[in-house]
Amino acid sequence: MTVENPPLVAREIDRTPVVDVVVIGAGLSGVGAACQLTRERPGSTYVLLEARDASGGTWDLFRYPGVRSDSDMYTLGYSFRPWSDPRTIADGPSILRYVRDTAAAYGVEEHIRYGHRAQSASWDSVTGLWTVRATTTGPTGSETTVSFRCRWLSVCTGYYRYDRAHRPTFADEDVFTGRIVSPQHWPADLDWTGSRVTVVGSGATAVTLVPTLAADAAHVTMLQRTPTYIVSLPGTDPLATLLHRLPLPDKAVSRIMFWKNVVGNVLSFEVAQRWPALAKWTIRRDLEKQLGGHLDVDEHFSPPYDPWDQRVCVVPDGDLFTAIREKRASVVTDTIERFVPDGILTTSGRVIETDIVVAATGLEMMPWGGLDVTVDGRPVSLPDSAVYKGMLVSGVPNLNFVMGYTNNSWTLKADLVSRTVARLLVHFDTHGVDRVVPRAPADLRRRPFVDLRSGYVRRGIAAFPHQGDRAPWRLHQNYLRDIGVFRRGFAADPALHFGSGPTSITPTTTHALAEETHV
Repeated sequence: MTVENPPLVAREIDRTPVVDVVVIGAGLSGVGAACQLTRERPGSTYVLLEARDASGGTWDLFRYPGVRSDSDMYTLGYSFRPWSDPRTIADGPSILRYVRDTAAAYGVEEHIRYGHRAQSASWDSVTGLWTVRATTTGPTGSETTVSFRCRWLSVCTGYYRYDRAHRPTFADEDVFTGRIVSPQHWPADLDWTGSRVTVVGSGATAVTLVPTLAADAAHVTMLQRTPTYIVSLPGTDPLATLLHRLPLPDKAVSRIMFWKNVVGNVLSFEVAQRWPALAKWTIRRDLEKQLGGHLDVDEHFSPPYDPWDQRVCVVPDGDLFTAIREKRASVVTDTIERFVPDGILTTSGRVIETDIVVAATGLEMMPWGGLDVTVDGRPVSLPDSAVYKGMLVSGVPNLNFVMGYTNNSWTLKADLVSRTVARLLVHFDTHGVDRVVPRAPADLRRRPFVDLRSGYVRRGIAAFPHQGDRAPWRLHQNYLRDIGVFRRGFAADPALHFGSGPTSITPTTTHALAEETHV
């Protein structure tokens, strides 16, 4: 297909060095993207721009007591460097060490530019390059803007804000004589030994904090507005323990456990989607066994929605339920009327006396870390864009982003995306093209990019691109299905339009490339 080109505009030559790929973010996804690039396309040049002064992303930022994985480590670990620790659920410091050890093993560390917060990215069709501008703060506190140019841009910033969590303001907070803290920015000087603690919330962070704090606190209360589905998993999988006793190499054990958990997670999700009543009954039966009559399951652990309408929380070895049975922790299902000097007054009139309040009230979503993106001078409106295979954006050339599964380990999807990006660059090399643009059909019906009904999703999903009603624009949240989808070649995919410059992206709904070729 050929479209009319606008005249090329003369411009001053930008002598900023060009790299193959700029990766934004040096967390679990960013490090994985760099490793996949090194594996699939050796010799690639790249840099990782990290806003903070340390790698690890979430696992370096979150330092609240007991922080741990909320999915099994055999699938949260990288496919190319399997998790070898026998623990199924790992603590945050161990995961951080694993990410950094992986970066060191693949030589990624030397490519990270710390303290570089990416602010904008602009695509120029004439040069076929992205220019990424980032700010960095000097020793005196002055900000400097630096630029990087690349052939491909990979956004690995996750989906939430790093600088703040969702924090509602409660009535009369100022009269409370205790301390209110946020898990996302846990104060290093906080001592809860012998204190009465109230954790507001019932998500993954809350169910992690409660049993950990209860080990030293006088008592911990989990104050929840709405119950959450919570299931117990063994901290160490018995099958992994058995396999490690056999004369098998660690890699073989890891792969067996990987596939065992992948299949198990997919099946449990599909059962919940197809037969929610069965999933509810299974979860309830385990809860009744775990709680032993110490709490009313109907009142405190029966959400008004089906499993996986919101994420199902995991607790290792039932530690939350143990704390409840031992009366070190309790659950109150109610809403906050206002704060009083010695605690919280609930809507039902109950006063929860407390010394420390932990506001585990959720996250704030932010697409692409707030990155401002333009294509040939035109701003990219993410809410008006469709997502190809959950990784490319309609009308935007040579850019991918990474968002993991909502019902399975994040890294499963991140690995698929980053490996596909590396293969796309190899495709460029072998077919003499330098750009690709996904083009969404005009009759594509919009669906929310994430279909969870969690509060943080409802608050923030409108700022994200949307998915469609059919492949390859539809997300299925199914790793087994996605393996086949992502392994398909690029040549026969009518949604992808390859080309070579100098050309311009036309400002039409088709987003076609001038002089494009279907290779």
